[in-house]
Amino acid sequence: MVREEVAESTRTLKWKCVESRVDSKRLYYGRFILSPLMKGQADTIGIAMRRALLGEIEGTCITRAKSENVLHEYSTIVGIEESVHEILINLKEIVLRSNLYGVTDASIYVRGPKYITAQDIISPPSVEIVDMTQHIANLIEPIDFSIELQIKRDRGYRMKSTNESYDGSYPIDTVSMPVRNANHSIHSYNNENEKQEILFLEIWTNGSLTPKEALYEASRDLIDLLIPFLFLHAEEEDINFEENENRFTLPFFSFKDRFTTRKKNKKGIPLKCIFIDQSELSSRTYNCLKRYNIHTLLDLLSHSQEDLMKIENFRIEDVKQILYSLQKNFAINLPKKKF
Repeated sequence: MVREEVAESTRTLKWKCVESRVDSKRLYYGRFILSPLMKGQADTIGIAMRRALLGEIEGTCITRAKSENVLHEYSTIVGIEESVHEILINLKEIVLRSNLYGVTDASIYVRGPKYITAQDIISPPSVEIVDMTQHIANLIEPIDFSIELQIKRDRGYRMKSTNESYDGSYPIDTVSMPVRNANHSIHSYNNENEKQEILFLEIWTNGSLTPKEALYEASRDLIDLLIPFLFLHAEEEDINFEENENRFTLPFFSFKDRFTTRKKNKKGIPLKCIFIDQSELSSRTYNCLKRYNIHTLLDLLSHSQEDLMKIENFRIEDVKQILYSLQKNFAINLPKKKF
């Protein structure tokens, strides 16, 4: 049936969600198709998308826990069934959803007897707990239980180091990978004596985002990585060959070089084609702007300094860094307030 629909479509690439389900609060599934593709294109896209889905998407995790009167990670506490180590493992399994950048704090303050779950975590509004029923510990005696938590948005897997344990604070292994698994498969067919392909993508997530959201995030991350190559056709500088060493080098283009070339070029490159990730901004400042949907120089120039200070976790130092970059590369400034 899918093949018949594709055969009737035009050469324009189209994607479609052919299956979507929620198996549990922490397991979402989605199946998507992209077609029609030329021979070999499905594998190229499928491999890149799978790697981006599994390694590039950011997730939010509890990275550290701190509690007073705890001698070491493997000690036990009177009145609690679990050891400190078991509690840390349970905290590691909690799935969070957020748009925060950097680190934020959360805590648990309860009195036993009580069965402690993720619902007892006191977290900022920017952090959402996906499964409130996740078990943390069981207090079997009337004791006070307090623990401070550190939450961070990151990507990939980071193993804790024993050297990072200090002052009753213990690191937790973090698995900041919202996508549990991703597969791709290819269906080939003949269409008017031309071999074409359909790409199937299967995505499983932990519930912190839907498969459709994961597909969007992975696609955007891939585009961001490839953006620098979009400027290659706009540059007229030749490749320098070094015959003696039998090698060649590509010229390095800075953000300022691109703007200078744009001014000399009568046609010019539109401001919407100059992306902020090509500037000299720090990764922290760049990510804050990106989360505020500021992707190009045109987007940035449509905001004032006052607008930027309203961005979550944005600091005055970040604004100064942006102003310095704009002044250095373009000899322009952002207005303090919008007119």
